[in-house]
Amino acid sequence: MRIAVGIFAHQEERRIDACLASLPLDRTDIIYHVLVNGSTDATAARARAATAGRTNVIVHELATGGKARTWNRFVHDLLDGDEDAVLCMDGDARIAKGSVDALLSALTANPQANAAAALPMNGRLADRYRGLLCEEGGLFGDLYALSGNFVQRIRARGLRLPNDLIGDDGLIAAWAHTDLQSDSAWQRDRVVACPEAGFFCDPVRLASPSSWWMQHRRMVNYSVRFFQNRIVSDIMGREGPDGLPARLSDLYPLWLGRFRPRIDTNWWFDRLALKRMRSQGSD
Repeated sequence: MRIAVGIFAHQEERRIDACLASLPLDRTDIIYHVLVNGSTDATAARARAATAGRTNVIVHELATGGKARTWNRFVHDLLDGDEDAVLCMDGDARIAKGSVDALLSALTANPQANAAAALPMNGRLADRYRGLLCEEGGLFGDLYALSGNFVQRIRARGLRLPNDLIGDDGLIAAWAHTDLQSDSAWQRDRVVACPEAGFFCDPVRLASPSSWWMQHRRMVNYSVRFFQNRIVSDIMGREGPDGLPARLSDLYPLWLGRFRPRIDTNWWFDRLALKRMRSQGSD
C-alpha cells in the first residue's frame, strides 16, 4: 500500500517532538508530510532534527498559516495522487500505538466508507466525544483517515475547503457522508468510527496563564466555527461542495444580520466571534 500522512503543525515547537515520536516512522510504505504553516517558532527545525536521516519524512515550511488552506495545499499540491489512503493529524497530538494500521483496516473492512475516525483517548469529555463520534459519524482533526479513492475524486473535481474555514474535520465529514454531493445524498456508513485508533492531547493546565489564553482563543474560534457551519450547511444542502466559496468571509455581509449570540455559556465568545467576522466581512 501507498500511504501518506499529513501532520498539520502551527507554532508547535513544544509538542512536535512528542507527536513525531508517537508515529511509526520506520514504515517504508508511509510518506510523512510535516506541514509547518505560518509558524515563526522552531517547529520546522525541531521536526527536521527529530527525523534526520529519514527519507520518508518531508518537512514543508509554508509561509501562510491556516488549517483549511494547508489542507488544500497538502491534498492538491503535495500528494502524488495515487495513495491508497491519506491520514491527517494535528501536530499537537500523539497517536496511540497501532492507530495507523487500525484506521487502514477500518477502511478495508468497510469498502463503502470514505473516511475512518480515530477517537480521543484522554481529556475530561473524552467518553462523551467518543460516544458522539460513534453515534453520529464525525471526525476529529486530531487524527482521521481518508480512502485513496475519495481523495482522488476530490482532486479530480478540484474541490477545496474555504481557505478561512475553521474546522476542516466537520466539512470533510460532510463530504464523506454525502460522497461529494449535496446533503440529500447523506449516508451514515460512509464514515466509520475506529475504536482501535486513538489520539492523546495535552489538557488545559489550570496553573498556566498561557494555557488559559490558548483556551480562550480556542473558544472564540469554536464560536466562529458555529456561525460558519450555518453558512456551510446552507450551501451543502442546496448545491453541495461545488457551491463553496474560496473564502467564507465573502458571504459574511449576507449572513451577519441573521446571527445573534447564543443565550448560554457561549454568549461572550459568540460576541467576540461576531465582532471578528464583521471585521473580516468588511475587508
